[in-house]
Amino acid sequence: MTGHRDRGAADAATAGDRRAVGAWGEELAAGYLEERGLTVINRNFRCPAGEIDIIARDGDCLVFCEVKTRRGQRCGSPLESVHAAKQRRLIRLASWYIAAESWTGAVRFDVVGVSLSGPERARVEWLPDAFAVG
Repeated sequence: MTGHRDRGAADAATAGDRRAVGAWGEELAAGYLEERGLTVINRNFRCPAGEIDIIARDGDCLVFCEVKTRRGQRCGSPLESVHAAKQRRLIRLASWYIAAESWTGAVRFDVVGVSLSGPERARVEWLPDAFAVG
């Protein structure tokens, strides 16, 4: 699923600050997911193993979401950057959250890619159930 957003892309893109761009991408991703019916319950969850960008609920399913924001395509699309090692890390991080919350329901791993496509424009791509455990 894809969509375009117009808020603040120029500010984040010209700042030259990767963290600012990443935070802006996460903000867009959270809004995009909420517009599609998910409820964001945690952002930037930190544990000793690292950080999960977005944790949401989609009905009875707990969704762990990796957000990748890119300014261009020279390194590939943002979705392509969530390789096997990154997937294993996200699964490890999710295990921390699941244990801490004593979650026993369904779990899913999504990826949201945010591509800055010029002044004041961004393209958001959402890949639900991007990868499975095991």
